[in-house]
Amino acid sequence: MTNRQLFLNYLAQTSDAPIAIEIVRAEGLYLFGSDGKKYTDLISGISVSSLGHRHPEIVNAIKEQADSYLHLMVYGEYIQSPQVKLAQLLVNQLPLNLDNVYLVNSGSEAIEGALKLAKRVSSRPGIIAYNQAYHGHTQGAMSVMGGEEWKRQFRPLLPGISFLRFNNFIDLDRISEQTACVLIEPVQAEAGIISPVKGFLEALRNKCTETGTLLIFDEVQTGFGRTGNLFAFQKYNVVPDILVLAKSMGGGMPIGAFIASKEYMSSFINDPPLGHITTFGGHPVSASAALANLKVLLKESFISEVLFKEQLIISLLESHPAVKEIRSSGLMIAVELGSEELVRKVASECIKMGVIVDWFLFCPTAIRIAPPLIITSDEIKEACSIIRNILDSAC
Repeated sequence: MTNRQLFLNYLAQTSDAPIAIEIVRAEGLYLFGSDGKKYTDLISGISVSSLGHRHPEIVNAIKEQADSYLHLMVYGEYIQSPQVKLAQLLVNQLPLNLDNVYLVNSGSEAIEGALKLAKRVSSRPGIIAYNQAYHGHTQGAMSVMGGEEWKRQFRPLLPGISFLRFNNFIDLDRISEQTACVLIEPVQAEAGIISPVKGFLEALRNKCTETGTLLIFDEVQTGFGRTGNLFAFQKYNVVPDILVLAKSMGGGMPIGAFIASKEYMSSFINDPPLGHITTFGGHPVSASAALANLKVLLKESFISEVLFKEQLIISLLESHPAVKEIRSSGLMIAVELGSEELVRKVASECIKMGVIVDWFLFCPTAIRIAPPLIITSDEIKEACSIIRNILDSAC
């Protein structure tokens, strides 16, 4: 049997039409198929590979750590150098109230931990999230997903959750002294790159402070340079009480984190002890990769180049008659075509031509472009030229 047949027969599928290209190697911006075909990755494995595939410093960190030790013990019991060095470097980039890091395996798990922490700290029942928000597919994370069509078959989910409208100031009045936390993406990703209007995040922060509600920022997609700052909250100058990270954090390895104050995080220690535990969270190889990833981002100029690259992509695509609108926040870009059928046709043709684009869960009428931050101007021009030619044919 071929690998394709094995894939279809033995791996659980999540759609009836997986992309199903077989990749044998990846390097920088490019993926290489079993037939030798080269693909330009314009979605970074859904905002994961911000430094491209197999960045040499990340690969070296993985190899060096594998030579020392792999898993030793459940999270939080042994002192492991990759974990503590990563936590220290992260905290050094953050405001004073975000000084304690809990390492997990994924964005969904980080959301679960953040929600538990907020309920434990506040002793309140209510959780507020936002329409068209995506936070993961585990049951707690799905409970705060803002799209009923994705979760109705899995109910009952967590009780006590209310949904507000993003960028709606009036809805902020629904935050009360019974609200444990408000969970929000500073830029809504799966909604098709919806940025906050001026003053909205500030008003939300003020309302949470007024009511004693914890503010959680889900920066799973926006974190680690994607929006032009290391973290999106820095772009808007609004500091959350809990920060959630994953995706590009590990440079291609699975890792996530939720970060809060040491005071808040200590609530997991007693009543009951082991208030939140994870076996593989902060795996030393993943932590080593994440540490190398962050060091590269801090020493190189990739983040400072994000806004220029964003504008270059927009300038090359916005004039096409098929493009209705382009919404963006750094290298998170939604090219609105106004038609789900057209988006799927264009995405399929792009893959045939060796350019990987995608769409959004809550906005299937727009093409997702989120390339690795290392993409060059020439690579942008080449990829956008292919996209324009495909738009010409598709229309």
